Amino acid sequence: MKALILPKPGKPDTLEIAELPMPVPGPGEIRVRVHAAGLNPIDYKVSPNGNPAWVYPFVLGIDVAGVVDTVGEGVTTWKTGDRVAYMADFTRPGGFAEYTVTVAHTVAAIPDGVSFTDAAAFPCAGLTAYQILTRKMQIRSGQSLLVHAGAGGVGGYAIQLAKLYGASPILATASPQNANYVRSLGADEVIDYNSDNVQERVMAITNGVGVDLIINSLNRATAQLDLDTLAFGGQLACIAGAPETVADFQPSSKSFTLHKLMIAGAYGSGSRKAEEDLAVMAGEFMALLQQNKVDSLVQEVIQLEQVPDALIRLSQRHVRGKIVAEL
Repeated sequence: MKALILPKPGKPDTLEIAELPMPVPGPGEIRVRVHAAGLNPIDYKVSPNGNPAWVYPFVLGIDVAGVVDTVGEGVTTWKTGDRVAYMADFTRPGGFAEYTVTVAHTVAAIPDGVSFTDAAAFPCAGLTAYQILTRKMQIRSGQSLLVHAGAGGVGGYAIQLAKLYGASPILATASPQNANYVRSLGADEVIDYNSDNVQERVMAITNGVGVDLIINSLNRATAQLDLDTLAFGGQLACIAGAPETVADFQPSSKSFTLHKLMIAGAYGSGSRKAEEDLAVMAGEFMALLQQNKVDSLVQEVIQLEQVPDALIRLSQRHVRGKIVAEL
């Protein structure tokens, strides 16, 4: 099969097209003929140092949509020809190849009316936003929300979901060139993180109260500052690093909940329930796609050979929405 391989630990510009043997599904696994694979920051963040579980050449790509090609021993939930999408275990070979193998219990069926491209766009970013808002924060109508990096994958899905669930107002940070795009997703206020003091703007917009919910996909430093902009009883979800100082933070005037998220951590957690919930959430999310309640955020469709350059652009944080490779 044709695959985009990482010959050894290295940056995205070291990826190359090669021929690999067809993978064979083991017990409880399925082989998928990949039709589309989404690009994510984890692809360029992990590749330079690799992972102890990787065997080279390695295939990246954790967002996968395709058709079941072969089922392994003991698999009764899927059959050849089923359309499926899932977020793969990043410690195993992924979706930047014509065929890939995954465990059957983390996979969801692609409903009628949802394309492979749209199904491949959402898993990592969409499930992260979905898990934060529905499983962790249990968002309620009328709650206020700040989303950092509103033009990105997690941010774009979070804004749409929050709007759907009745959050108000929805604040988002974005560059000036992405402001209108972020507003189109449902943001009520867009803050220019280049020229504005984000914390001061949030407090001004909320009349000094702060926001009920914050989603931070940036870093520890901004997450630390976010504590000052939470309303009493607020919740902060961190994807790329939690605040370093949370103990005794303004105990007399603040009561807050901190969520540290890594959606891919379900794999290897030892919890079958956590892994199965990936499939449950994916099914629920794709139902929203099918009903046109959430947009897939696909901004660019590329070929497998174009993935290295696209990952480089993604690493420079100048990409809006989602990029998907079609095979």
